Order: sequence, then C-alpha cells, then structure tokens
Amino acid sequence: MNIRNSSKAIIVENNRLLAIKKKDVNGCYYILPGGGQEHGENLHQTLQRECLEEIGTEIEIGELVFIREYIGKNHEHAAFDAQLHQIEYMFHCRLVNPTQDFKGGTNPDEGQISVDWIPLKDLMDCRLYPQKVRKLIIQAAEGQEAAVYLGDIN
Repeated sequence: MNIRNSSKAIIVENNRLLAIKKKDVNGCYYILPGGGQEHGENLHQTLQRECLEEIGTEIEIGELVFIREYIGKNHEHAAFDAQLHQIEYMFHCRLVNPTQDFKGGTNPDEGQISVDWIPLKDLMDCRLYPQKVRKLIIQAAEGQEAAVYLGDIN
C-alpha cells in the first residue's frame, strides 16, 4: 500500500467556508478543495493546480494549519477505502479574485456537483469531510489555535 499526499484549501470569507459539493447514496456532502500530489510537484503547486481544476480560480496560499492522516480501513468508508492511506496538508488560503462566480474548474472531481459557500454557523450541521475539522475551522476563524497534527481522523 502506498501513502498518498494531498493538499487542501481552507478558504473562509465573510464567515463562510468554500467547499466542493458532491453526492453519494446518503445524500449530499462536502469536501475541501484540493487533491492528490503528483510526482514532481510541491504541496503548493498541487494546491494551485487542484483549485484551478475544481473551483476554477487562483488562490493565495497561507500557513499550514492542519495535517490529517486518513487510513481508510479504520473508518466508515472502509468498504471502498480500505487500501487508502492519505496524508492531507490543509492550508489557510484566500481567493485571488473573491468576486468571481464559480462556474466550474478545468477538471472537476468525479461526482462534483457545485462549489458552495457554507455559512460557518451551519458548519456543524453539515456533512463536511473530514467531519472532525468542522469545529477546528470555526475555532480558527475565531482566532483560536489548535493542534496542527490531527492524527487518523475522518
């Protein structure tokens, strides 16, 4: 089993989180923009490319806020993720052009429905993966500090 690196963007503006909307058998859910690192890319290059592909806009990358491991066999999606071991590096980011409408990127994720702004006040009731970062994103937006390494969470 290989370990895969991934870069993710935490984009919070006007008390809203930018997220990718997808759908599965249980209904709609959200993920942070970003994705898998390709050979020869650094994490920032990965995140720039993935945001262009998924949300169709350039971002400015800020500080690293969280590192999450995801070992698929340990979580509720083990039926299809058992072989996945991914380390995600989550960065504070901002949109280069915050007034831009999101009409889709150059290569959206499989199953991607839209790009949505989720009000932070609604985030705890939202199915955002990883679920454990919802509270941490809210706390970070309020200026609270948290541990960077989150471990094997979903």
